[in-house]
Parts: sequence; structure tokens; C-alpha cells
Amino acid sequence: MPSEIFFKDQKLPFVECRYSTGSKREYKAHMHSTFSIGALDSGQVEYKVVNQNSTLTVGSLALINPEALHSCNAITEEGRSYFMLYLDVAWCLQVQQSLWNIDAFIPVQRIRLDDSALHQRYCQAMVRVMGEEMHLMAKEQLLADLVSIVFKKSCSKQIVATYSRETDIEELKKLLGASLKDDLTLEALAGKCNVNPYTFLRRFKRATGITPHAYRTTCRIEQAKHYLQQGMDITETALECGFFDQSHLHRHFKAMTAVTPKEYRINFI
Repeated sequence: MPSEIFFKDQKLPFVECRYSTGSKREYKAHMHSTFSIGALDSGQVEYKVVNQNSTLTVGSLALINPEALHSCNAITEEGRSYFMLYLDVAWCLQVQQSLWNIDAFIPVQRIRLDDSALHQRYCQAMVRVMGEEMHLMAKEQLLADLVSIVFKKSCSKQIVATYSRETDIEELKKLLGASLKDDLTLEALAGKCNVNPYTFLRRFKRATGITPHAYRTTCRIEQAKHYLQQGMDITETALECGFFDQSHLHRHFKAMTAVTPKEYRINFI
């Protein structure tokens, strides 16, 4: 396994991820234009941000505001393994605007967030976002939910956002149920309705009880059932419905129907 892994998808231009294993590399004080969140998978580090010093261990998140001078270096012989998440400030502002009535990005007020459950959630999210078997919309939702929690815990209290405009949920459902072969993003869908994508995410969940991606997956399964009833090949069905391969379809189909695509298809042949 490589000691340095990076993730960047041009369809999700607001995010870059990194995972480093057993690193002993020394960093000079530097800064990023992004808002950054880091977490150790193993080891300990000396962590400095501007004029604040801390020791970072497994179970905490490192929070670094844009253009904040910082360094993070191992203090154990075995080095450290860690995740880093770099997020565009404009995207972070969209997430914050789905939470509060603001016009500009609100910096976090702490450099370290001690929360073992959130640390675990962050690490699991990073593994999934950097993996291949997850649709773009699901990755986007996962990141938005995670970062929303970080901002709520680490930013000063703001006026809660209120929305005078009612988004047409039925129209959004139609968009989510169309072009199932395409791997769409929240940004693309929300743009068609001229709404903040993360406002859209929160309102859709509140109205339906599920995320837009979960709704789209349901639509994919319903379409797959239709194709399988017609005798379409299972692999072809998977690809036509927007699943990555036959095993991806198999996993979701069985979870929602309690039978495999093959067991379902044989009833109609």
C-alpha cells in the first residue's frame, strides 16, 4: 500500500483528501488557502497554529482556518499516520449559509476539537470519500454533514438561517429520478432550482426523511427491477441504472428487496 494517497475528483473541485502512513517527514510552518481538517490514525504530533501550541493524539481533530500559519510534526519514533481534508472556502461558506444567516465565511475559534466519536466519524468518512464505490452525491452529502457538525461545535453562535422560499420538493424528486446512469452532484441538481445545494440537502431530508442520494438509489433500484423484469442482463442493468458494477447493484438490491437481482430476474424469464 502506498505511504501517501491523495484523492481529487474534478467533479468535486471543492475538496482534496490525503492519507499518509507512518510519516516521519518534518514540516516547516506553512499555510493553505483552504479550510483544513486533520486527524491522526496513529502516533502523536506537536501541533502549532499561529501562536497556539498543542499536542494532537488519536481522538481529536485538528482545525486550521484558511491562511493560518501552522505546522504539525511527529513526536514519536514510529512517526504518525493521518488524514487531511482540504476544503475550498467558498464551499464551506455554502455549508455555513445552510446553517446560519451570514454573508462571509466564519472562521473556527479553536485549533483542536476533542471528540472521539466525531474523530471516528471523520476517519470513516475519509475512507469512503477516497474510495471508488460511492456516488459523487453521497460523498458530497457525507462531507456536508460532517463539516456542518464541525462548524456547529467550533464557530461562534450565529443567527439560524430561515427560508422564506419553499423549494418544490416534487420537482426535485423528478430531477433525482431522471438520468440515473449519470453520477450527478448536489451542486448540479441544486443549480437547476437556483438554491444553495446544502440548503437543498437539509430541506429535502426534512421533507422526506431521507437524503437526496438515498432517494436516487431507490429510483435506481426501481428502474433495475423494471429492466430485470424484461430479462436484461444483470451487469448491463447495473450500468444502465448508474451502479458501478454488478456487485454494487447486488449489494443495494438485496438490502432493499431481501433478494438478489438473479433471484428476482428468474421469476420473469
